[in-house]
Amino acid sequence: MTAAPAAPAYLCRHAEFHPDPRLLKLQSEDGIGKVSTPLGYDAWLVTRHSDAREVLSDARRFSVVKPFDFSRRLAGEDMTDEDIRRERAGDLLSQDPPEHTRLRAAVARAFRMRQVRRLEPWIERIVDDHLDRMERAGAPADLVPAFALPIPSLVIGELLGVSGEDRERFQHLANRSLDLSLSPHERAAYFRRIRAYMADLATRPGTGEGLLVDLVREHGAEFTTDELAAIGHLMLLAGYETTANMLALGTLALLRHPDQLRVVRERPDRVDAAVEELLRWLTIVNAATPRVATETVELAGQRIEAGELVMVSLSAANRDPAWITDPEQLDLCRGEIGHLAFGHGVHHCVGAALARAELRIALLALLRRFPGLRLADPAAEAPLRPVGLIHGLSGLRVVW
Repeated sequence: MTAAPAAPAYLCRHAEFHPDPRLLKLQSEDGIGKVSTPLGYDAWLVTRHSDAREVLSDARRFSVVKPFDFSRRLAGEDMTDEDIRRERAGDLLSQDPPEHTRLRAAVARAFRMRQVRRLEPWIERIVDDHLDRMERAGAPADLVPAFALPIPSLVIGELLGVSGEDRERFQHLANRSLDLSLSPHERAAYFRRIRAYMADLATRPGTGEGLLVDLVREHGAEFTTDELAAIGHLMLLAGYETTANMLALGTLALLRHPDQLRVVRERPDRVDAAVEELLRWLTIVNAATPRVATETVELAGQRIEAGELVMVSLSAANRDPAWITDPEQLDLCRGEIGHLAFGHGVHHCVGAALARAELRIALLALLRRFPGLRLADPAAEAPLRPVGLIHGLSGLRVVW
């Protein structure tokens, strides 16, 4: 297996909760600096909240469409131009307006607040079912496989129409495709397997249910099979991976901060504000999708040439003292809006409302069911997942 490259600062999370100190040092000094990416490109790394918003909100000057060589390096193999076009078709994170607008408008209907509210009773049943299983099995329990992983997987699987017997397999595929300890070639193989399944899901005969089948039913030939496969792939990765890690890390954050845990227990009506603060403070997506400057621009006093790569550290931007007071402090009562945990601009996470609902329902139910919930070994550091695009835990042992 090819050795993984040394992880740059914007991907390093060696502590349970905090960004790499080098990020915050850059933020306090120049705010922007040159880094080397895992793919071997140099990039400008943006760390301040105001600069991050500027980059993320300006799709004209900062494009998500990268050169084809970027995809070849990511895959670790010599892809043809046609291979890359097919891979990018339907990928919301690889498209600028107006193509992005067409794709997002169709997908966003499944994630409207009205649709999310219809799902809430079903989410509550899933949560209660897994809490029942934990209670029957008894303490100690590993909250990651017992609770944090299966709930969002079942939710996004229901949305996509993934069959029950396939969900465990695709949890594994989703995890492995984002694991930077693997070679680019190995990750690309997992991506292809997920895409193939999603293409089959969208085009198999029969009525079926789920987002992909609905897109075919409502839009007919408007979407190609490649586009449908890419949409399903992105929804699986984004809807499962991020929420699962937020559930585990959010629980750990509460257990590590008894005063904040008390806020949620005593004021469940404040849970929405608590979720917003957990999203800001944890910011589990380390960096936004890379952008390419389409023209020469000046940002944070630095000249960026057309064609240069720009990275945004979301974890640093959400800890910017110029934007928020005492950014290192977890304060569930503030519920500050304007954080960048879901990104910003046209690429703001399409499933943000669903993720918020899952976090609110699951955290409240967990704390109600187990009022004595605590860490099995408070002195031990929780095991972290390998360095990658998404920060998270590989396990969280609890008792009650």
